[in-house]
Formats: sequence, structure tokens, C-alpha cells
Amino acid sequence: MKRPRIAVVGSLNLDLVVSAERMPQAGETITGESIHYIPGGKGANQAVACARLGAHVDMIGAVGDDSFGSSMLAELEKNGVSTGTVSRLTNTPTGIASILHTRQDNCIVIVPGANGKVTPGLVEQAAETIRQADILLVQLEIPLDAVEAALRIARSAGVRTVLNPAPARNLPAELLELADYFTPNETEFAFYRESIPANSTPPEAEADWQNGLAEWARHYGHTVILTRGREGASYLQDGSSVTIPAPIVQAVDTTGAGDCLNGALGFGLASGWSLEQSLRFAVRAASLSVTKFGAQAGMPTFSEVNL
Repeated sequence: MKRPRIAVVGSLNLDLVVSAERMPQAGETITGESIHYIPGGKGANQAVACARLGAHVDMIGAVGDDSFGSSMLAELEKNGVSTGTVSRLTNTPTGIASILHTRQDNCIVIVPGANGKVTPGLVEQAAETIRQADILLVQLEIPLDAVEAALRIARSAGVRTVLNPAPARNLPAELLELADYFTPNETEFAFYRESIPANSTPPEAEADWQNGLAEWARHYGHTVILTRGREGASYLQDGSSVTIPAPIVQAVDTTGAGDCLNGALGFGLASGWSLEQSLRFAVRAASLSVTKFGAQAGMPTFSEVNL
């Protein structure tokens, strides 16, 4: 099997993870159980996911010239990600994500730091890296003009793209039309469906997501892959819905599961697999990722997914 080459344009954060028995109520102070400092950011997570599976991965983004930035770069390199196209910005902190983790769920607050200063010019400096890739992965934790710049470079070079539209933001049509694959979760897709022009058929119920996928694809010309947590992932093929079910696992930490799915999907597509084969592989990889603590630490290897 050829080794796929993947470019990831996106965020690099240090995750400050506080574990607690439960979420505090508004205005309440509770005692946490532990704190961990874990490399994260949707871009970096997806890059590690691809690299752990065996891809050649180039990370494009920015960190601060601080200890957090050094830690982020060292962790990426340890996992086999090339960091030559990650800029180190002076007088700017590395981005952080403050995560409250309970046995039931997570809530996350992000401070962009250097991620907020990823410009189209910075992306353009890595244009040749994008052009040489088999696939480009992008998310929305960096400025939208930088995301669009990356997608335009890829489109001009015939490089396929996966847009993971998280966290959900209002996106211009010209950006959406540059993506080949669009991978929202159910909550995100409900948000994005509201942006479809008013003369379209409105969603009638949650079960109407199949119509939503078809409607979205007609407007923007790309394939929508709806990630559905424990239900797996769904897409349309020849007008009919296809759902790839997720295996039943004992979840320890769901942080990064979506990033794992996107990374593994990109790995499969970049390897020349069909969409169905790629998504089956990705759903299994994401399910395995939640059985370990930490977004990047939980990313499985190729042999683990292919057992």
C-alpha cells in the first residue's frame, strides 16, 4: 500500500483538562479530581491521527514562542508529524483549550492565541506542501480567510479536501463550494442547514436528515458525511442513505473522537480507497480512540484499527 501524503491546516492547542465528578451548575464552585496538560487542537489532533495510521503528514499552523509551543511541536514530532510548516510567533501565546471532563461529557473553552493569527499569507508560504498532498484536511479553529486560502490552493492543484466544519460558524458559500467532503456532526449539521436559502425545503424532524444531506449536496456540490457518535456515520450514495455503524466500546474519553474520524477518513481517501471503505475504517478508528484518555494519546495505529 502506498504511503499517503496528507496536509493539515489548522489549530494547535495545549489542552488543560480538569476532571470532575460532574459539571458545576451556574455560579457553583466544585472541587475537581485532577488536571492534565495534553497536546490538542483540532488540526494537531487530526495530524496525529493520520500519522499514527502511517501517513506522511505536514502540519500547517502556528504556535507561540513559549513553553507550550515547544511542547506542542515536540509532541507532534514524536508522533511522526512534520512541523517544518508550523510558524512560531513572537509576543503571542500558544492557543489553549480549557476542558472540563466528567464521566458523562465534556465542555470546552478555547483561547485561540497563535491560532487566531494564522493568515492567508502564512498558509500561502506552505502552498507547495498543500499542492504535493494527496488530500488536505481543514477545520474552523483558525480564521476563515486562512481556511479558504488553503482550500483554494488545494482546488487549483486538484488536491481533494475534507472540511470538518467545527466549531460551527457561519460560512460563506464560496468557501463551502471549495470542499470535496463536508463532515459535520448532528448538532453542527442542524446549525448549517439553517443557512440553506429560504426557498429550500425546511427540516421537518430529526429523522429528516437524509433529505438534509441531499439538499445540502445540491447547493454546494460536495459529499456530506454526517458523524453521529454512537450511531456511527451516514452519507448518501446514489440517492440512498448509507450508515456505517459504530462498534460498541467502553468509552473513557470522547475528546478527539471526531478528529480521529476525520483523520482516518482522510487517510483512507488519500490511500485510494472508496468512500465506504474509508468511512468504515474511520468509524472503527474513532470508536477505538475513545477507549483511552487524551485526544492525541487515544489515536490508534493502523494495525489496531485493522485487527
